[in-house]
Amino acid sequence: MSIQKVIIPDKRFIPPFNEPARELRVLNKPLWFHQRDILAPYCVQEIECESLSEIPADLDKEMLVYRDNLFFDQNFIDEFVKRARASGIARQVAFAVDDGAIVGHALPLQEGIRRQGDFYVADLWYFPRGVEKNPKPLVIDTEPYEMGYYRIPTYLASEKGQVVFHVPLKPFLSIENWVHLFIANSPFGILSRGARADKELYQLKNKLKLVVKAFLERKHVLSSSKLVHIGKNCAIDPTAVIQGPTVIGNNVTIEAGAVITQSIIGNNVSVMQGCQVQWSVIGDGSWLSFRAAMTSTVLMERCIVAQNACLQLCVVGRNSFIGAGNTFTDFNLIPRPVMTYHRGKLVSTERNVLGSCVGHNCRIGSGFVVYPGRIIESDTVLAVTDDHFVIIENVPYSESHHHRLRDGELHQPQYRGSQEG
Repeated sequence: MSIQKVIIPDKRFIPPFNEPARELRVLNKPLWFHQRDILAPYCVQEIECESLSEIPADLDKEMLVYRDNLFFDQNFIDEFVKRARASGIARQVAFAVDDGAIVGHALPLQEGIRRQGDFYVADLWYFPRGVEKNPKPLVIDTEPYEMGYYRIPTYLASEKGQVVFHVPLKPFLSIENWVHLFIANSPFGILSRGARADKELYQLKNKLKLVVKAFLERKHVLSSSKLVHIGKNCAIDPTAVIQGPTVIGNNVTIEAGAVITQSIIGNNVSVMQGCQVQWSVIGDGSWLSFRAAMTSTVLMERCIVAQNACLQLCVVGRNSFIGAGNTFTDFNLIPRPVMTYHRGKLVSTERNVLGSCVGHNCRIGSGFVVYPGRIIESDTVLAVTDDHFVIIENVPYSESHHHRLRDGELHQPQYRGSQEG
């Protein structure tokens, strides 16, 4: 039986994109499209209301109500709907106060997941017979799976010298900052899929199926079709290395020497010789020039990354160009959490490792070094000059270089929004 879907719009814009979260891409889909697909097994009809109090009183059917800036996956929503229906009463999603994924990754830079008594609650509700007052909290265990993704000197990270994610097997996130787009796509998206695959491979029967499939295909286990899904009309050089879980769309070209690990490659993407793509999402129509390198990075649709550019833990908006040799750093030289802007203030991200964010329709010239946590606003154009090649502060649109071209001479702006490096 179909559940009525009620959407509460979150109209706040996410800097530097100047769009609400629902329009921004998660796992190569607009967030609203991702939500629709996840809820398709349960919901056919939908309406939009500004708040719970505005839902019509005569709408007395079974319903699922949620704010449209939320990210969740199929495993999460299946658990919530199954248990809520079984209870037969009104429920609101809740989390334990010691849930590692929620506390470690979802709480910073947002207000949508908030403390209520002995739990954290968020704006996702189930009502069996129309809206009711005081729905009971339904605690969902996100099942955090600790993953250390590379080792570094201890003075740069934890006491163990590891950068660690608590990757949820059932992810949930309120997207209110560009950092949440990184989390939704990489730790809560790509790595969550990988963590579930790891867990499944602990079962002997799954290991045997994977080994047999790899043997028949004469491929490495991680490169077999069980873990690497390739679309139609793709041209992949035999020297390219692709390891799963990875999804490659239609009409994709991957040239010699490219290495792709646990990523999503959209439709009509070109990956040239020697590129490195790890735990990343490459949007539809994007183009990666030779030796471009990306780790835990999100490119929205129709982006170009030129040769020798290096992006780590970054988010890049649609139709943007990243010039050759640009380096987006992800560590502070002084060991402290990276700072970024949220609600007009410079605040801690509570992360020791984080890249930067480039908005929509940007043109970033060759040879920049970008400090961690910086924001380049949409529609900005930047060109390197002798005395200006390090971006140490946020770059608003008003400081775009295309405002300052006079008689062919570039006059340097004075950047605002000072941040520590």
